[in-house]
Amino acid sequence: MTDNRKEGLEDRLKRLGAELSEKRKEDPKYAADEARAAENRKGYQVAVKLSSEFVAAIIVGALLGYLLDRFAGTGPCGMIILLLLGFCAGVLNVLRSAGMVAAPHPADQPGKGGNNKSDGA
Repeated sequence: MTDNRKEGLEDRLKRLGAELSEKRKEDPKYAADEARAAENRKGYQVAVKLSSEFVAAIIVGALLGYLLDRFAGTGPCGMIILLLLGFCAGVLNVLRSAGMVAAPHPADQPGKGGNNKSDGA
């Protein structure tokens, strides 16, 4: 008896799922909600990526500083310096991934225009 009941529940569940998918295709609000949800998921993915890059750079800097202090016997100086360098590298990675840091403008490069004294002017 439990097998028949279980099969009946599975059939009803499949039928209900098919009816819901048909109704969702007809509803324009559902498509807009799905597009918004997809955009939110993309934003969460970017946030997780950026935060993991930032945290990883700090952890690597701290670990390298600890190992330097451990083997060289320099005290906390190596860890402090490399932790700060890891923090700076993490910030730079986040800015680069977010597109906030771009290539320098051609006018700012020596020999490519601008008011540089090295271009022979």
